[in-house]
Amino acid sequence: MQFGIRELVLFLTVLLLPVVSYMLVFRPQSASIESAKIEIAHKQEMLSKLRIETARNDDLQLINEQIIGRIHAMESMLPSNKEVDQIVRQVSGLAIESGLSSPTLKSIKPLAAAQFREQPLEMSIEGSWSGFYEFLLKIEQMPRITRIIDLKVEDTSSDDSEIKASFTLSIFFRTEVTS
Repeated sequence: MQFGIRELVLFLTVLLLPVVSYMLVFRPQSASIESAKIEIAHKQEMLSKLRIETARNDDLQLINEQIIGRIHAMESMLPSNKEVDQIVRQVSGLAIESGLSSPTLKSIKPLAAAQFREQPLEMSIEGSWSGFYEFLLKIEQMPRITRIIDLKVEDTSSDDSEIKASFTLSIFFRTEVTS
């Protein structure tokens, strides 16, 4: 058998065909497959995070509903501006029931507090320690939202049984819009 140029070219072509195929076809295809695998892994990770967040959304919706229910319950504890006088009479009645003197009340200009208003009342009462304590317990058990600030207690007798207390009682209320 003779080896000529024609056979040598054919032999080199047959040898170079797999190398050229690898360089021009298989290597770019492998790179494309690898990038697709990376993209699929990234999308699967994002999908799992999305599933976790979606599961949390149901929990968050339930929690939001509970919060809204609590807000409505708190709002129901707020009297309207028309009912503030009834609350003041109720507080005065609680003081008398507790064995204290009839309180002196001085109304202060209502303050804006978020969506609601706060009606501060300067009060002063006199009576026994036990009566004052009972009065505070009754104020705390009222179904309305109130707070006592600037509490000053003075001893008015020598046997430490009589006191004079002055404080600011704040009653929170909602304003009713008249149409």
